[in-house]
Amino acid sequence: MAAMDFQVVVLAGGNSKELAPLVSNDVPDALLPVANRPVLSFVLELLEASNLKDLIVVVEGKDAALKVGGWISSAYADRLNVEVAAVAEDVGTAGALRAVAHRLTASDIMVVSGDLVSDVPPGAVAAAHRRQDAVVTALLCSPPAIGTSESGSSGGKDKAKKRGSYSELRLRRMSEFEKPYFELQDRAALQEVLDQNPTFHSIKQDVLPYLVKTQLNSELLSNQRAQTEETSNEKLTAQNSRSWLYEHLGIITPGISERPQSGSNDSGGSPKKIHKCSAYIAGKNKYCARLNSIQAFSDINRDIGNQCMLGEGSKLGDKCSVKRSVIGRHCRIGSGVKIVNSVVMDHVTIEDGCLVQGSVVCSNVQLQERASLKDCQVGAGYVVTGGSEHRSELLARK
Repeated sequence: MAAMDFQVVVLAGGNSKELAPLVSNDVPDALLPVANRPVLSFVLELLEASNLKDLIVVVEGKDAALKVGGWISSAYADRLNVEVAAVAEDVGTAGALRAVAHRLTASDIMVVSGDLVSDVPPGAVAAAHRRQDAVVTALLCSPPAIGTSESGSSGGKDKAKKRGSYSELRLRRMSEFEKPYFELQDRAALQEVLDQNPTFHSIKQDVLPYLVKTQLNSELLSNQRAQTEETSNEKLTAQNSRSWLYEHLGIITPGISERPQSGSNDSGGSPKKIHKCSAYIAGKNKYCARLNSIQAFSDINRDIGNQCMLGEGSKLGDKCSVKRSVIGRHCRIGSGVKIVNSVVMDHVTIEDGCLVQGSVVCSNVQLQERASLKDCQVGAGYVVTGGSEHRSELLARK
């Protein structure tokens, strides 16, 4: 890894609306707990294990950046060299890269989602990127199963085994894959695209489709003499275009030889420059998930928490039942409480006789006696009154 000339940029978000009320000024996206540790720690330790220790972590909003930077300094002071860069809120992933462009000097940039929980080694994707001589290489995985059965069989290993083989994957459209988990991009090409398209807001929705389109258009032009009128570009439907997009990505999977490089010119002239785009599909035994929704937050916690976890300093009362749940630090759980398929954060008090099912309870919440929650999200510091019943509700202080 040391011989590879690339920089790592971790896009750590800010306070996503999609994660309300779980996130707050005190707990931005990157510090949401997974198995009682900030989700950002999973990316940082994955990179550290690959000897990638010089990082730029981009956070939306100054306050969130201070929180994230403070935590990184205390947790990784002697392990990683991290520069935390604050950018404007809602600037988007493309805007975040524009904001730190002056810090990027390497030939290639590895862009990693700060909400990624994965065991795919970054070095494998980096090596594939170099072998393919690609402008962009994206890590793709089949989407994990959504939700958890009553039997609690949604563990990470089980999900991973559901992913298709290489031959099956080539028959599926790109839309059936989870969006890119991280990417390697040629810095010069990336900078050119961002400079020429100042309205681009998102890497996955703007930059990546643009690069793939330029590759597809270049290949169509180089082969246009062999094209019949019926298969001209105007005749391609939206569905066929998606299939073409997939076919023109250089798919790489472990154990499968890479595609021959495209872009040759049959007429004998110089080949046209193509923004070659490739994808690395994780092996079926690998785990990939992004904490980008409340459902994903619950699922990942159950996966990583190995079905059930009790944080340091937390105490359970008599005849208390906890199943397929993660309980944070310094919580007080009363007698006769039932907690199923839920995540309870730090410093929560749940009094006698309460029921918590399929819910997320944020830090410093108090559930008074015999309160009942089913499929709810409870914001930090909220008090649930005794004897009340709530179903599919978002409870937060105004």
